[in-house]
Amino acid sequence: MPGFRETLRVQRWDDHRYYHHSRINQSLHLVSALGFIVSYGLLFVDPAMAGLVAWLLSMTSRQAGHFFFEPKGYDDANQATHEHKEEIKVGYNLRRKIVLMAVWALSPGLLLADPTLFGLLTPADSLNAFAHQVGYLWLTVGVAGLLFRTAQLFVQQGVMAGVAWASKIITDPFHDAKLYYRSPLYLLRGELIDPMHARHQD
Repeated sequence: MPGFRETLRVQRWDDHRYYHHSRINQSLHLVSALGFIVSYGLLFVDPAMAGLVAWLLSMTSRQAGHFFFEPKGYDDANQATHEHKEEIKVGYNLRRKIVLMAVWALSPGLLLADPTLFGLLTPADSLNAFAHQVGYLWLTVGVAGLLFRTAQLFVQQGVMAGVAWASKIITDPFHDAKLYYRSPLYLLRGELIDPMHARHQD
């Protein structure tokens, strides 16, 4: 049975080679990574703002890269169809991401329907206070999404796979910043697809 570090390495490598061909997607992941790093710092001083930055900047840029710019045809380099890659995806494939993003987008409606959020909150008395509550709500959605998929992986693939994936997600901002910091430069040179996406870069 592969150890934690090897499981994490394989998950990271599969994620890169299968889902990060586009230089636009890579560049958006760099933006996302930097935003998440800022959010990590904000967790210690303003958790609500951390939730707002994480979702409004980092998650939207990251998922836009996957939904709109990543090729979805046959992957010649990896000899895999898009459907096959979606089926074996360890984390959130596009279908799961649609559900997660829908929960995120609709969740502020809970505060509009019930400003006390079932008695947990004091109703917001200003737009700033409402945004603050939304930030906390989105932070909760993010943590719940991480824990939910980790628990699923515990059942589907074992504890090691779940722990490795959760660790990957938490550390992805630092790894992505290291991996994709040159992508905007390549994009400015007119390179839309990474010609080396199928070569191990860890």
